[in-house]
This record gives sequence, structure tokens and C-alpha cells, in this order.
Amino acid sequence: MNSQPLSEEQLIDIKVSHPIRPKAPSSTSIPAILKALQDEWDAVMLHSFTLRQQLQTTRQELSHALYQHDAACRVIARLTKEVTAAREALATLKPQAGLVAHQAMPASQPAAGGGEPMEVSVQVGMTPEIIQKLQDKATVLTTERKKRGKTVPEELVRAEDLSKYRQVASHAGLHSASVPGILCMDLCPSDTNKVLTGGADKNVVVFDKKEEQIIATLKGHTKKVTSVIYHPSQSVVFSASPDSTIRVWSVTGGNCIQVVRAHEASVTGLSLHATGDYLLSSSEDQYWAFSDIQTGQVLTKVTDEAAGVALTCAQFHPDGLIFGTGTADSQIKIWDLKERTNVANFPGHSGPVTSIAFSENGYYLATGAQDSSVKLWDLRKLKNFKTIALDNSYEVKSLVFDQSGTYLAVGGSDIRVYICKQWSEVLNFSDHSGLVTGVAFGDNAQFLSSAGMDRSLKFYSL
Repeated sequence: MNSQPLSEEQLIDIKVSHPIRPKAPSSTSIPAILKALQDEWDAVMLHSFTLRQQLQTTRQELSHALYQHDAACRVIARLTKEVTAAREALATLKPQAGLVAHQAMPASQPAAGGGEPMEVSVQVGMTPEIIQKLQDKATVLTTERKKRGKTVPEELVRAEDLSKYRQVASHAGLHSASVPGILCMDLCPSDTNKVLTGGADKNVVVFDKKEEQIIATLKGHTKKVTSVIYHPSQSVVFSASPDSTIRVWSVTGGNCIQVVRAHEASVTGLSLHATGDYLLSSSEDQYWAFSDIQTGQVLTKVTDEAAGVALTCAQFHPDGLIFGTGTADSQIKIWDLKERTNVANFPGHSGPVTSIAFSENGYYLATGAQDSSVKLWDLRKLKNFKTIALDNSYEVKSLVFDQSGTYLAVGGSDIRVYICKQWSEVLNFSDHSGLVTGVAFGDNAQFLSSAGMDRSLKFYSL
């Protein structure tokens, strides 16, 4: 019109309906329309029937596949069980074969170690050499302790600083969640960043506090692990269980290197001698046993026949020449290791004794029982000089003195730390949602660690 260029935006769509093709002349009558509808209905019904048939066939195939899968799972489970049983039988037979060979050797020759754990239950007896070794170590330790006892370490955390401790870390993934609970713990004496725990899931776990990661998970016990100890100078740990065995593990190898079968019932207590070569164990079979960790041999095994009662815990005195055991009838018994005799008894608790701990100064013994109290005993005067009464329903599960003998930690319904001599409470933590089963001090009480039935490992410091 005006000779100007036209842009696409200026164009307007014109909507036009498309013409519809009329029906064929044959479909215009009513009978023809009815026939067409009838044909379409028949086709739809036939198609529906075909689909139903296919669905039924698919369902049958699926049920058959599920049945086959279930049967396969059952077969696999049975085979796995048989393989496990065969391995256990093999593990039992090999040490027995080794034992026969060992008995044939002269006493001076050590048994061949091999890669398999040895299981030895023959009592060899306390030789004069062993007794002399224990005596020499005790002499050295007593001298060292007397020097150390005159001064408190300068690095030791003071009570006023200890009272300011707060939870700084919590780790809950060490043990299985299906069977919750950490039942015991220990710190490596030479590197307190390494923490050892035993759980209700039958596993022993080595955890690095600094790196915040698991170093090793050790599997082999057939029941829960109730006692663990970290060797002070070797990369070796010990564990005990109600499966009546004591196991020696290599942390670096991640395997069991020795099985000590010293008892016929649940092993309830474990303590490592200061030499690092011998283990003390107590059991519900009423015996305590003294075993060599290198050979797995039981050197001596003793019971108090007059008492005839299960032992609930055991602990070496720092010197290693005497030790204490707790009993199910609330007695604390002090034993002379060289003479294998009961030299003192401390009655006073009511209920089974749950934990005992010797102070590093060598004079104090702390004991806890199912009577919601902690008793302190003077080993020189052989008497109870202090009783710390706890809440009525308090359960004492763990007692430990720090290395200097300045502080006493109590684990159970909560965590409490007392300063020795005054026996006044300087700390109280109730961060665990379950019973606290283990407590331990770091070097110079720089930190406090705890483990509990809530499956968590916690650390406290400034």
C-alpha cells in the first residue's frame, strides 16, 4: 500500500478450520454405525483379553523367579555356615597338632610360632627363672616409684584446669549398630592417641584419636568382648570374652596371633604384668590364671577352694608381685603371685565387685561393686579408709587412676573424677546416653576418654 517493507511481526494469523472428510456412504445409516461400534468393541475386548493373558504369564514367571532366588539364598546361607564351621574346626585342629609337637620338644626350646594361633591349656608351672624375672622387675619399679612419688610431674594438669574440661569429640561408628555397646576400653601407654575398644558386636577396634580413623578391626571372638589391654611397647593388644578365650592380636597384621585357653567359663578380668610378657586373667570358673603371652601357655592356675565363688575382675599391683581379684560374693582378695596364695581379704561391699584399680603410688586400692559405692583401701594397714557413696541406683563399671596417682576416674551411670587424698569431686560428665563402661586418662591427664553402651567413644579436654 505504502511501498514500505513488511516485517514478520506485522503479519496476523488467520485461523481456518480444516475440512472434515465425510463418512463413507455405507456408514451413514444407523445399522452401519451400530456394526462399526460392535466391531470396535470386539477389537477392544480382544485386546484386553490378550493383555490379561500376558499379565498372568508374567506374574507366574515372577513368582517362579522369586522362588528360585529364595532357594538360592537358603543354599548360600547353608554353605556359608558350613564353611565357617569347617574353618573353626581347622583352626582348632592345627593348634592341637602344634601342641603335640611342642610337648615332645625339650623345655628349653620354644614352640614354633607359625602363622596360626596356638591354643595351649597345659600348665607349665612357675619356674625359678620366671620368679626371678618378676622379682627383678618389681625391684626396679619400686625404686622408680619411690623417686617419682616425691614430686608431682610438672606437666600434670592441675585440678582447677581439670574442672574446666568439656567434651571435645565423640565417635559413634566404631562398632556395629545392630548390637550396640562398647563394653571396655584401654589407651596405648606409649601413644595415648591410640584407643582400644571391645564391643558387644564381638569385635576389637583400634582407633586413632589424632587421625580420627579406625586403624584395625579385629574379628575372632564368638561372644562379646569384655576386657581389652594395649601392650605398652609392642603393636599387640589383648582381649577376653565370655567365649572363655583370651586372644592376642597383632595390630599391624590385623590378625589373631595367639589364643590362650586358660579357663572353662567366661573370662571376666584381664591384666598385663609390668614385664609385658605375662597375662593375669580371672573367670567365672572360680580360677585366676597366669599365662605366657609369647607361647600361650598357662603357667599357673589357682582357685580359693574354701570360697568356691566366681571371680569378677582382676588387676596387677604396679609392682607385679601381688594382685587383686574381685568376687561375685562382694570380697576383694589380694594374692601373692610368687607363692600363689591368698594373703589378704577386704570385705565390706555388698553385691558382686565390678571393678578394682591400684594407684600408681602402690598404697591405694580402689574398688567398686553393685552397691553404688567406691571404697578406698590402704594396702599398708589393710583397711578401708574412705567410702565414696554414690547415688542409690549408680552402677560402677570402671575405675582408673591416672599415671601419677593424683586423680581417680569412676565410670558407670555417669563419669566422675576425684582428686586423691582429699577425695573431692572435680568433674562430672553425663554426656553418654547409656552406661559408661570404660574411662581412661591421657598422658598427665591432658585429656579424659570414655566409652559406653550408647556405642560412642568420647574425649574431654580444655
